[in-house]
Amino acid sequence: MANPYRELFRAPGSVAFSTAGFVARMPISMTAIGIITMLSQMRGEYGLAGAVSAVFTLSTALFGPQVARLADRAGQGRVLLPATGLSVVGLGALLLCARYDAPVWTLFACAVLAGTLPNMAAMVRARWTHAYRGSPRLHTAFSLESVVDELTFVVGPALSVGLSTALFPEAGPLVALALLTIGVLLFVPQKSTEPPVLPAGADERDAGAGGGSAIRIGSVRLLALVLVAGGAIVGTVDVVGVAFAEERGSAAGAGIVLSVYAIGSALAGLVFGTLRLGVPLPRLLVLGAAGTALTTLPLLFVGGVATLAVAVFFAGLFFAPTMIVVMNLVERTVPAARLTEGMTWAITGLNVGVALGAGVSGALVDRHGPVGGFAVAVVAGAAALLLAVVSRGPLVRALAVRPADQAAEEGAARPVPCGAQDRG
Repeated sequence: MANPYRELFRAPGSVAFSTAGFVARMPISMTAIGIITMLSQMRGEYGLAGAVSAVFTLSTALFGPQVARLADRAGQGRVLLPATGLSVVGLGALLLCARYDAPVWTLFACAVLAGTLPNMAAMVRARWTHAYRGSPRLHTAFSLESVVDELTFVVGPALSVGLSTALFPEAGPLVALALLTIGVLLFVPQKSTEPPVLPAGADERDAGAGGGSAIRIGSVRLLALVLVAGGAIVGTVDVVGVAFAEERGSAAGAGIVLSVYAIGSALAGLVFGTLRLGVPLPRLLVLGAAGTALTTLPLLFVGGVATLAVAVFFAGLFFAPTMIVVMNLVERTVPAARLTEGMTWAITGLNVGVALGAGVSGALVDRHGPVGGFAVAVVAGAAALLLAVVSRGPLVRALAVRPADQAAEEGAARPVPCGAQDRG
């Protein structure tokens, strides 16, 4: 039986754009934690370090969809270079301000400018969509991208912290800056795989989408909210996992816990990408959210680092598949002329959820210990399930306006013969 992931890279230029995209997306996982590590060492104030990092994260959430919207309208090549240039200038200035003890307000100003870095995960997904729109292989491509997301968030933070503590405080953010520059410079010249700019109204879905930003589309708002809830679980596991391990006298165990969560998610994503399920996407979203909600409950009863690692492994099994389903739904309900922006809004929802979960669970850990923090994950899981159930009807109606895509979805339930042509 042919390996579906190997078959995926038959598309001309796919190896090149996915490799460059991987390099360019590493900084998003390195920069926020790198800022905290750098400023805590140089200024000795964790509160300031966390605040500057939070401003950077909020800035990426605000600017990311706008950069993606411009990419849909003008093309990735024309937008990525200036957006990346602004981000590089902002991050470089932040490093200089930290090094030369500039006023505190300059750190925040630079963090805002650094947040203009483009969401490369959405840019890469848009290229896969251009290559395999209407093909079962697009499902496999989105599965691969979810696994790559997990990989970057396992490797990136550890690399950034390690560089800043082993070499010099600015090393982590500096390497992130270099990777962003190199990755984008390699990605942009690949014109043959760049999605074409489509005029507004070129897609039949534009008639009911109301024009303007993709966030005005009901399915995008609903899916982004589902990922806010899912992201809150991730943020909770990150913060409370560390607190739990430290409370049990095993600080090193925190790294194991966080890695196990990512490994569970990545393995599930790889397996999910090989399946050709005939279950409608809205129902899959509900099933994924239900699994997510149920697997948060054991977190309330863990007694040690080992049992916590087992619990988060099973909790992670539903994360990547749910993310894959969300991206498939975005692709099928958002006009092609606004696809990159739609995907970026979904990823932004995830990032907002991570920050929200980390902040709320951290506050509860201070008051009630790790169990209080894990309660945030349980509530977030219930919220994700409720949102998925509420979204099912609107998503079914949104998919119903695309008979051609429904036919493609049914075709996805059947294996594709080896060597079959996938392009529409």
